Amino acid sequence: MARLILLNKPYGVLSQFTDRAATSRRTLAELIDMPGVYPAGRLDRDSEGLLLLCDDGRLQARIADPRFKMAKTYLVQVEGEPDDATLDRLRRGVVLKDGPTAPGEAERIAAPDLWPRDPPIRVRQSVPDTWLRITIREGRNRQVRRMTAAVGHPTLRLVRWSIGEWTVAGLAPGEWREAAVPG
Repeated sequence: MARLILLNKPYGVLSQFTDRAATSRRTLAELIDMPGVYPAGRLDRDSEGLLLLCDDGRLQARIADPRFKMAKTYLVQVEGEPDDATLDRLRRGVVLKDGPTAPGEAERIAAPDLWPRDPPIRVRQSVPDTWLRITIREGRNRQVRRMTAAVGHPTLRLVRWSIGEWTVAGLAPGEWREAAVPG
């Protein structure tokens, strides 16, 4: 039976078990000691939240491969206050240097009750910020950050909240739990 691990990846941790650059960056090896599991997809070092790990290549592909269009939902703190037209642009898809993104979902939300980030984001008194919930079904490199920047609202904090039916709810940064593998 395949194993599936839900991990709340903290800010500053690489989504891999070794640091190929041979520097002192933090890796998954500090958080989980379970031979044979590998990340199903990636989450940038400066992003936080749900990272799925599994020991089954087919399950890993079903989770990570964009052709399966598994929904990934992010809680995103952006600089400024996006208006309705800006949210519509995010929903329709944004043109990036590597082409247009697929349509997604984007909405303003109240500031979520999240764990504190270490280090905290830089707060500027003269520039407001807004929280968004963005759901995409692709997985391009730094896609959500590039999308918000393309519409004039750079990302300050990015937390992946869910992938498909799995969520990071109830997990503190660095914590993990096993989950049922869908049949």
